[in-house]
Amino acid sequence: MSETSAPKSSSSVASGQKATNVPGDADISDTQTAHYSPPWADLSIIGIAGSSGSGKTSLAVEIVQSLNLPWVIILSIDSFYKSLTPEQNAAAHRNEYDLDSPNSIDFDLLVEKLQELKQGKRTDIPIYSFQEHQRLDKTISIYSPHVIILEGILALHDPRILKMLDMKIFVEADADVCLSRRIVRDVRERGRTIEGTIKQWFAYVKPVFQLYVEPQKQAADLIVPRGMHNIMAIQMIVNQTRQILKEKSIRHKAELERLGQQLEDYTLSENAIILAGKPQITGVATILRDPSTAQVDFIFYFDRLTALLVEKALDCHNHVSTDVITPQGYRYSGLKSAGKISAVVILRGGSCMETGLKRTIPDCLTGRLLIQSNYRTGEPELHYLKLFPDLDKHETVMLLDPQMPNGGAALMAVKVLVDHGVAESRIVFVTCLAGKRGLKRLMTVFPKIKVVTADVVEDNEKRWIEERYLGC
Repeated sequence: MSETSAPKSSSSVASGQKATNVPGDADISDTQTAHYSPPWADLSIIGIAGSSGSGKTSLAVEIVQSLNLPWVIILSIDSFYKSLTPEQNAAAHRNEYDLDSPNSIDFDLLVEKLQELKQGKRTDIPIYSFQEHQRLDKTISIYSPHVIILEGILALHDPRILKMLDMKIFVEADADVCLSRRIVRDVRERGRTIEGTIKQWFAYVKPVFQLYVEPQKQAADLIVPRGMHNIMAIQMIVNQTRQILKEKSIRHKAELERLGQQLEDYTLSENAIILAGKPQITGVATILRDPSTAQVDFIFYFDRLTALLVEKALDCHNHVSTDVITPQGYRYSGLKSAGKISAVVILRGGSCMETGLKRTIPDCLTGRLLIQSNYRTGEPELHYLKLFPDLDKHETVMLLDPQMPNGGAALMAVKVLVDHGVAESRIVFVTCLAGKRGLKRLMTVFPKIKVVTADVVEDNEKRWIEERYLGC
């Protein structure tokens, strides 16, 4: 499988459900909740089939490069080869085992993984070693692609997969060209000999092509001769994919807007902790909003405000009782942390809050999310994530972003954590300025999270804090 970096329609928001009481959380039994589906849920899958050596992978790479989007990945069916028994393995090393028939592929596992990705979930893809003819113990984690290009000689074979495909492509090539390409690939990349590759071609590959591969043409939407050299076909595929993504983006934004309009009369729960009105907070806010404040002073007071917000967020962390013996010999009944505290910074703005975070929790584990708005559509897009493998076991996970204007990026960030196993009730979103509608959106979709903010402002207030803090 090769990976670059993250189309049917998806109903993003459906309101009207009721939240249930959760022990240890605020009473949210009367809170109206809504469902949020991120842009990568119900992703688009393009299937590319064709003979071995026909140029399927090269065509897929050319499509990815032509799309020039950061959330498209290539998934090879080769990753789903079944592990062989010792007898089968020995036969495979003698080039006497059929590795091209449908029985050699674990289609049940492939369907399971595609369904998980369609639902917006994280999934682990197996890694297959052609040298050992076995699956390796390690896997590759995939999360949040908008488009998957599924390529393999049998990509259009299984009817369950066909139902999930948004575009079905068959690559044609001359048989002699296919054989020569296979010889070069198997000798260079898979440790085979020329004699062994030719033996396997005539014994298994050619008969399988006639029985199973070529009939897939009937299911194809587009038959592409010459593979990656067919510029016209590539442009057709790219244009169609872009149109599907554009329509999906429009629907996602419309659903977010409808959700915001439905919440005009929504009352925030006690899980929204707002510090505005306290003299210290108002004083710091006055300095930060004053255009005459020098950058060095802005940084100092913003770090101070961040530290105050993080300290307040720590009140949401769970503690357990413990006794200590003081230097004077007295027993003191106190509290200690119930588990790990970590933070996830939403880049780039969240990086401004790290200094204040480290002043409060010097050894805090910190992950990263890069969520940026598409300059054409305005839709938030997930470009990068680096999270700790055991994040789901952390007692409290703080999400840091200095401003939350409309809640789009915040919804996406919380959804990422939930998809990675973090309990909603353990998430604390920390921000300096929260838009009214954005805060309501977030608290309605995820009523069990806590939000700590210095103030609630109008939704149309643009992001300005990181520019003042970073100077650019």
